Amino acid sequence: MTEPQTGARALPLQETFPAFYRREYPKMVAIAAAVSGNRAIAEDLAQEAMLRAHRHWNRISAYDRPGAWARRATINLSLSAAKRASAELKRMLRLAEPSTLPAPEATDDRIWRAVAKLPRNQRAAIALHYLEDRSIEEIAEILQIATATARVHLHRGRRALAVALDQQEVS
Repeated sequence: MTEPQTGARALPLQETFPAFYRREYPKMVAIAAAVSGNRAIAEDLAQEAMLRAHRHWNRISAYDRPGAWARRATINLSLSAAKRASAELKRMLRLAEPSTLPAPEATDDRIWRAVAKLPRNQRAAIALHYLEDRSIEEIAEILQIATATARVHLHRGRRALAVALDQQEVS
């Protein structure tokens, strides 16, 4: 019979990366699609964020909320992709004939097209709030901003969407 150890503390069990991946990946794809405005590359962006999480899993798995780290990585990658796509579109508009411009994706609905036009932090706040039902505090933690700032981004994003969607209905 073994005697109980006195003064020894049990380490908390860390989640395995495969379990983390299965739980978080679909959510990361949805966030990437909403933030980047491009559903076609959302899976690649989420996959890249998960690859980065895997590389640093020993450190990330010890965090209280490793999912917040993954969301932040996904949002950063999505914002970068949106920025690159915007720059590419601007170059195409300067160089291309109007008939050679790509057609908008048929799968995008008007709300997420409007979200894609918002400033990056507003896009991220809207995506986290409406796709994942995140609280203001959680949004602030994921975006690494103050709670009041997260509240402002969400409020301004909602207001801009209301205006944009109202204008689309009038057109």
